[in-house]
Amino acid sequence: MGVLEKIKEIEAEMARTQKNKATNYHLGTLKAKIAKLRNELLIEQKGSGGGGGEGFDVARLGDARVALIGFPSVGKSTLLGALTATESEAAAYEFTTLTCVPGTLQYRGCRIQVLDLPGIIEGAAHGKGRGREVIAVARNADAILIVLDAGKEGLNRHREILERELETVGIRLNQRPPDVTYKKKTTGGIRFAATVPLTKLGPDPEKLATQILREYKISNADILCREDISVDELVDVVVGNRVYKPCLYFYNKIDTVTIEEINQLARMPHSCAGSVAKNFNIAAPLEDDLLKTRLWEYLGLTRIYTKRKGQQPDLNEPVVLSQIRKGTTLMSLCMNVSTQMARDFNYALVWGKSAKHSPQRCGLNHQLADQDVVQVVTKTNKQQQQDKGYQAIVQGFSDKYHAKKKEAKIKKQGRLRR
Repeated sequence: MGVLEKIKEIEAEMARTQKNKATNYHLGTLKAKIAKLRNELLIEQKGSGGGGGEGFDVARLGDARVALIGFPSVGKSTLLGALTATESEAAAYEFTTLTCVPGTLQYRGCRIQVLDLPGIIEGAAHGKGRGREVIAVARNADAILIVLDAGKEGLNRHREILERELETVGIRLNQRPPDVTYKKKTTGGIRFAATVPLTKLGPDPEKLATQILREYKISNADILCREDISVDELVDVVVGNRVYKPCLYFYNKIDTVTIEEINQLARMPHSCAGSVAKNFNIAAPLEDDLLKTRLWEYLGLTRIYTKRKGQQPDLNEPVVLSQIRKGTTLMSLCMNVSTQMARDFNYALVWGKSAKHSPQRCGLNHQLADQDVVQVVTKTNKQQQQDKGYQAIVQGFSDKYHAKKKEAKIKKQGRLRR
């Protein structure tokens, strides 16, 4: 029996089992088994054949990356052209886009890379219709924009199908990682503890957690739960390869449905309704609109303006930080500019929303807000000499200088011999 057959058999057993306190332990074990089988299936697909991702290896550019995902012929290519002015082939038939088409959205001084991906179908998580390559690109994106056809959503339930396909490969939409500490050990057995009452793991959470770990052949581990988690969240923590992505659902072609249906779709969680063809809630690439505003909120970008001592801040080219990538602290700002700035950091003067008073003297752990102005003050030479690693830094610079000088001397001798 293959992996897919085993998964279907377990899913059928879960569908037959009634959900109550008595069967919670059995259902938790089945969920752990099915998660393990899906993980094995993904590993098999990664190792089978090369060259399957041709056309999908797009270099990461800009301050953030957004992946457009949806069924065929829902308007993804037209939406890419409306957002970025990039020409992507659009036609009235399905599967017009066969590879990944990138574009750049210029918005509020930031460059956002938008990827138009081929349409996926049900079963994409198992490789149907190049779904494996499409989902792999989605895992590497900062946010996901799921494009849906408002006229077809009522009957086909495309939103539920896409959520299920992404969840199958370990992509969690609009969720945060569970507040659980999990650490594997070599000895000591399994120790389970919780700081809050666990109401979703049945009458004996420790027994259920032990059984889930045994499914993965783990006999020694420490688990500490700081929130009330479910069985699925506990499995995600044990597996450890889940990614958590912000996701916005865009219902396109609202000009084909009634006002009551538009009202119902727009009120769904994490949703935005519009029409690319009729310019409803989406404008020209360089103009502001509802869709771009919602995307900006989900990406969590922060613009920071820098200034030198005694000079005006540079308001033309901000340093863009992302809460999704490296955070929005002063340490993230320094690392974005230069690792040497982070090493020689002394303090920073901050003007803006994050400062209690202007200017505020802050350290590396200070959280910055959008459009803050920052002046970084580095250590003086005398302060740097008091650091523990100062001698190693000086020696490193000296070695690089002499190595470069020696290399130049060898090149000069080679030219003279000719």
